[in-house]
This record gives sequence, C-alpha cells and structure tokens, in this order.
Amino acid sequence: MNSKYKVLKFNSKKFESIDDLISIEEPLEISLKYKDENNWITQNLSITMRTPGDDENLVRGFLFNEQIVQDIKDIDSIESYGKKVGQYNIQNKILATLNNSQNVNISKIKRDFLTNSSCGVCGKSSLDALEIIKKDKTSSVEPQISKEVIIESPNILKNNQSEFSKTGGIHASGLFSSNGQLIDLKEDVGRHNALDKLVGSILINGKLEPKNQFITCSGRLNFELVQKVLMTNIGIMIGVGAPTSLAIDLANKFDMTLIGFVKRDSFNIYTNNKKVNVD
Repeated sequence: MNSKYKVLKFNSKKFESIDDLISIEEPLEISLKYKDENNWITQNLSITMRTPGDDENLVRGFLFNEQIVQDIKDIDSIESYGKKVGQYNIQNKILATLNNSQNVNISKIKRDFLTNSSCGVCGKSSLDALEIIKKDKTSSVEPQISKEVIIESPNILKNNQSEFSKTGGIHASGLFSSNGQLIDLKEDVGRHNALDKLVGSILINGKLEPKNQFITCSGRLNFELVQKVLMTNIGIMIGVGAPTSLAIDLANKFDMTLIGFVKRDSFNIYTNNKKVNVD
C-alpha cells in the first residue's frame, strides 16, 4: 500500500519537483480478548507500526511468535473495529478473541506487554500514547546546509563506523554540524537503538545545538525515528533510504526538513526545503 507525495528531487546538478510513491505507515492497536478463570478480559496488548493490509495474518503471526498462543487454532476470531480514520480511511484497531484460555500464556501477557514498553511506539498499549508531548515546531529556516554536505554525510557516517566494516550488519546515527563536520556517532543492530544512543550521548556531553546541527541515519526513516529526533529540536534529518508516509507527515507538521535516498549525486527532499541551499 502506497501513496503519492510531492518531492523536491536533486539529480545531475539540478532540482525538480516530482511525484514519488511512498510506503504507507500506520499504527495498529492490537487488543486481546481472553478468559482469565471465569472472567472475560479485553486488554490493549500492543501497538505496532505497519503497512496496512493483511492485518489478520500480522496479528496471528504476532500472537504465535510471541508465544502468547502455541496453536493458532486457539484464536477464535480476529476482527478490525472502530472508525475508519486518517487520510487513507482505514481501521487501525484490531481485536483477537481466544477460544481456549487454558492454553493462553496469561503470565507472559501481564509480564511482557502490560508493564513494559518494548520499542518506543511499538510497545505502548494505546493509540492515545502516540500523542507527541512536543508542542513547538523546529526552526523553519535554520540551519542552512548545502547539497554537497547532504550528499557527503552518509559517506562520512559509513567511513567512521567501527563495526560496519567488520560485520556489514549494523546501523548508525550521526550528529553533524551544518558545515558537514561529524560531531558524534553511535552504532547498534537496531536503527532506533543507535539513535537513542546518539541522543543520550549528545545530552550527557552537552553537545546539542539544534540550530547548527543535523542528524544522518543509515537505512530508511520511519515515524519513530523522526519522533525521537524532533524531541531534540534538531530540524534536519537525513536517511540513506526512503521515509514512510507517517514519517513525512510528522516531519511536515513540525517544519522538519526530511531528506532521503541520498546517493552519489542525488537525493530527495520530502519536507521543508527552506533549510537547503537550492541555488
């Protein structure tokens, strides 16, 4: 499932406005109905960010892979419910009803899902928890960065990764000054973990200067990564891969400049091109 977005594309030394197909990202709130002794319990279980479509199989696989159920036959029904919302007019809530509660790992549900946040947005137990605490937008015009700095930042990131050259299987997030100087870099097998490590390092070492800095990440850009960067007030985020629809919508809401698909001589600006020198 995808949608068209207007993009300012830099390619072969010139900018042009194009339509680009973007993968849709939407939250899915998973609730579980099961019997605990003699009482029926309906409980918000988790939120996962997904591309809409085939939601029933997603939930079925989730319940089995997490070993909440060991036999999918114990799932009596899986039904989407609630209002169709958002610009794509889809239901973002789903309820799985279990028919054999004796085989349900209730202790695991209480231990792993009702008390923990496993991965930021994904571990929160209600769509209401997606509300961002942040109220202020980022600066609409600062910092200013050049085309050359944008194109070079992923190369600098890769060349300074200590683990990537050894394993080829690790992500990185880097903090850069507006002139392209690498300030700090952190690595992790998880993209969101690498970014969390970077932000923690920036804060503890007093390196944060939002109007003079940007962040570049390996891989694609999703809602969660954009949300994390926004909390620092840094208003430019660059990714080697493509952003999702929800990442673009969130960046646009807070005047963030979101840049993706950075290659040797091209990149796409998805939101707010005022911070890029397009001359």
